Amino acid sequence: MDSGTNSGSIDVLEGVITDYFDKGKSDLIGRWTGFEEYLNARLDAGLDPYSKYTASKIGPEIIAYDRGRTQFTGVNFASQDYLNLSTHPAVIQAATKAANTYGVHSAGSAALMGLTELTMELERTVAKFFHVADATVFPTGWGAGFGLIKTLVKPWDHVIIDVLAHACLQEGADSATANVHRFPHCSNEAVERRLSRIRQGDRNAGILVVTETVFSMDSDVPQLRDLQQMCRKFDATLMVDVAHDAGAIGPRGRGYLETQGVLGEIDIVMGSFSKTFASNGGFVATNRPELKPALRYACGPLTFTNSMSPVQAATVLECFRIVDSAEGQQRRTRLMSNITYMREQMAEAGFALLGQNSAIIPVIVGTNGTSRMMTSYALRHGAIVNLVEYPAVSKNGCRWRVQVMHDHTTDQIDRFVETAKSARRVVAAAHNLIPPSELHEDAFEPKRRTSSS
Repeated sequence: MDSGTNSGSIDVLEGVITDYFDKGKSDLIGRWTGFEEYLNARLDAGLDPYSKYTASKIGPEIIAYDRGRTQFTGVNFASQDYLNLSTHPAVIQAATKAANTYGVHSAGSAALMGLTELTMELERTVAKFFHVADATVFPTGWGAGFGLIKTLVKPWDHVIIDVLAHACLQEGADSATANVHRFPHCSNEAVERRLSRIRQGDRNAGILVVTETVFSMDSDVPQLRDLQQMCRKFDATLMVDVAHDAGAIGPRGRGYLETQGVLGEIDIVMGSFSKTFASNGGFVATNRPELKPALRYACGPLTFTNSMSPVQAATVLECFRIVDSAEGQQRRTRLMSNITYMREQMAEAGFALLGQNSAIIPVIVGTNGTSRMMTSYALRHGAIVNLVEYPAVSKNGCRWRVQVMHDHTTDQIDRFVETAKSARRVVAAAHNLIPPSELHEDAFEPKRRTSSS
């Protein structure tokens, strides 16, 4: 493995994105020239695992290409299709029927003429699923998260947000107000301190507290009932993103809202359909029906863009039907069995894992250099996985985000684990590096942004 390859002064092994963006240039596009050269040098060295694309249906084994059009195949632990509903015959049939009945395009925004009967039925279905009074669907999950915060929060208000919350939530907060208070990950005590401090100085400002059920980088879960009680105590509003567990976790598929006993009790639930429900799109669900007109007519990512297509709405509706059926329960049971088995096998192999049971298993693989070489080896030897590296996470905390699906078999999991072990062994031997399993887990604290409060 030619891991030390450099192109000129470009460090393809340990270099990071921020090293190659020239903020000193007045040429706005030219600032990105070095960045492109850096990515191309990594690709030439076989160390760029991003922008992969598929040439087959999403499933436990796929044919795929890197962005240089080099083909690779193998067991697929890089896709977000947790119950494998994107290839379910009933889902495909529902999408086909919708296309034949309504066409393939909404041709308008939700505020004008972009809604269909299917969209309206989907909003009722989402509300019923989460045991709340009303729901509003968006064409993307990003738009739902960003747009909700931007609509609710005004410059004089405050946002208290988990430091590891999704980028759409962080950017929504920063776009809405300068009063953004980031709290240490999953620390309810820190939330309470910030709520108390804000209320001591301002009794009238709005406060939005933002967290998630399952955090996609760490697969951990906050205590939601305590957060909701704090918000009511301090006259704040709680918003919870349920993108990664809705439909896939819990006896009835309601995720950690269900397992923590807070279904129907959270102020605002939002999420994405793109993890379990086989389509682009997002939603906001609440017991406050007055939120719908605010989103329909005063939320940029919904008011001024096309509504989700009838094909997407039909796809998601059929997925909800399956999730709520005996088949859905069976699929969640098998998914959880696969999650448990993968975690057991990777832990037994000496890998450091983060978080709780979810379809995402964060596997620590070390520094940028180690993780890039291990990922390159894995992709070339039939184990398809996504890498998250510094500066998105801490320097020693680069990780594989292993994404488990219902259709995976124990044999496929075993093959992935064996390839991961080989990747670690080959990279450590070739470059005299410390295997990630020998690093203390305390070194893998997630990268945290500085609180503004």
